[in-house]
Parts: sequence; structure tokens; C-alpha cells
Amino acid sequence: MAQQQAYMTETANGGSGPEPRGDRLRRLFDRFLGDWRGGRQIWRRGIVVAACAVLLAVVMLLHSRIPNTIGNLGSLVETFLPWLGLFIPVLLLLAVVRKSATALIAVLLPALVWLNLFGGQVSDKTATGGDLTVATHNVNADNPDPAGTARDVAASGADVVALEELTEAAVPTYERALDSTYPYHSVQGTVGVWSKYPLTGVRAVDIDLGWTRAMRATVTAPAGQVAVYVAHLPSVRVKMEAGFTARQRDRSADFLGEAIAHEPLKNVVLLGDLNGTMNDRALNAVTSQMRSTQGAAGNGFGFSWPASFPMARIDQIMVRGLKPESSWNLPQTASDHLPVAARVSVTTGG
Repeated sequence: MAQQQAYMTETANGGSGPEPRGDRLRRLFDRFLGDWRGGRQIWRRGIVVAACAVLLAVVMLLHSRIPNTIGNLGSLVETFLPWLGLFIPVLLLLAVVRKSATALIAVLLPALVWLNLFGGQVSDKTATGGDLTVATHNVNADNPDPAGTARDVAASGADVVALEELTEAAVPTYERALDSTYPYHSVQGTVGVWSKYPLTGVRAVDIDLGWTRAMRATVTAPAGQVAVYVAHLPSVRVKMEAGFTARQRDRSADFLGEAIAHEPLKNVVLLGDLNGTMNDRALNAVTSQMRSTQGAAGNGFGFSWPASFPMARIDQIMVRGLKPESSWNLPQTASDHLPVAARVSVTTGG
């Protein structure tokens, strides 16, 4: 009996009985935080993680200094620049696992740089208003359902629609599907524009390709005349032996920028697949004189390609003179690109 009482007393005092769950969690939490309390080790650990964080910050901050002389590396980095932010939570996790104060502080650097570069793009800047809605879509030359794609784009309610990568065989299908909504249209080579308002001054634009992949037209909208440019710049490729091959695209961008620079109308909109992002320095001839509607009045990055998992916005709507009010992506069609749209206000005096 005495032995039983002794056992019960020992158990009641917690000497050999099961430890309460709260005590176990507290013990684990204290053990986890133990290495963070005092000592110099928290500053000495995680040096590699900290170095990687600093390198990431430098790449994002000085991306324009990365040379294009070797495989157009600078343009390649700039094309996917926003995605470098994915490394930040990875580095943060590694800093926590390593229990390194040095690494945690270092991770703040790329986080601040990324927010400075792209923080404004993740916010919603859309507004109401506007008197002209435009849309553009690379319909894909191998599109298995051109009629359905045309109907989908027309359902956006856009006043002006630009289509790229038109084939000669598919053009009649697009015309039949769109002509009831858009009484005015013109196709120049592999690009075309459909409009609810009259078109004048239609002509091909030379972008140094040997065939037509750009055009210009004046749209006489109720609010005023707008010069509409439609362009499909040459494709780029990422090759192991050559890097980011974009020389022809870059040269065509220069020709397109020159044409837009000499446009006499005040209100100008550029619609098309530029095979490049607003961050890509190779498009400076165009981007330096125009605003992206997505950057000025969109919600998020507006990635448009590839349609199955968009990673970059290479389908662009840019304006000069016009005021962007809202910008958005349209639902996926049978193309490998997403169509994009924007609503703008036409300024007077053009």
C-alpha cells in the first residue's frame, strides 16, 4: 500500500507521468528560439544565404547594366525580371532555417528593391471612364478555331480590334466573323485592324523584314482622331549555343519607333505582339515615347504569354496623348496568346 501511494505521489508531481501537451509545445518553441537568443552565432551563420540575397538585389537594381553582348543576357533577364521575386521567400525560409540574423537582414534588400520596381504594378489602378476601347490579339497562325477566336474578341465590346499572325487562308474567316460588328477593316500582310469607326490613312509600316507585319491607320472616333499602329515584331528564341537571340526583333523595334516618332497626330495607340516586355531595353525606341496601359491603369502584371501559363506580357497596348483609364486581359481563346484590352480617353487638340 505504501509503495502504491509513493507511485501515485510521484506521478502526481509529474516525475514519471505523461507531460501535458502545452508543456511539450512550450518546450519545443523554447528550443527553437534558443539559438536566436544572444550569442554571436546568429550573426555568423547564413553568410552564403546573405550573399545570395545581396546578389539578387544587385541584379534587380542594376539590371540595365547587365550587358547584351553575350547572348542578349540583359534582355533575357529583363523579360522575366518580375519573376526574380520568387527567390525572396526561398531565401527568407533558408534564413529562418539557418537561424541567421545576418541572412534575415540581407533578405530585406531584394524585397525592398522588388517592391520599388514592381510594387505599383501589383495594385489595382483601374478607373471608370474613357471613350474608346481597344483590344489586340495574336491569334496564332495555327489557330484551330479562327471563327470562335474572332467571336470571343468581338464579345469584349472593343471599338477597335487588332489581330496579328493572320494567315491568307484564315483572313476570310475572320472577316466573316467580325464584319457584322466592325464595318471598317483593313488587313496588311499578317496584321489587321477592325473598327466600328471609319478608317483612313491606311498603310503598311516598314519594320525592315521584307514582308508586312506592321500597319498604320487613322480611326475617326466620336471623341477625335486616333492614329492606330498594329505591329507583330519578330519572334525571339532562347538557345543554349546562342543565348537570347533577338537581333531582328531589336532592329524592327527601332524601325517601328522611328515611324511612331514621325506620327503627326497627337493621339496614338500601338497594338500588337512586340515579343518583348516594357522592361526590355531593346524596345526603348518604342517604350521611351509611349505609356503602357497595363502599367498605368491595370491590375497586376497582365502577363499574356503563353496562354496556358502566362509568364510575360509581350502583347502590348501603348499610348501617346491618350489617357489610359483601365487595362485588362480577355479570356483565353484557341490561340497560345491571351488577348488584351484597354479603355482610354481621347484628348482634344489632336
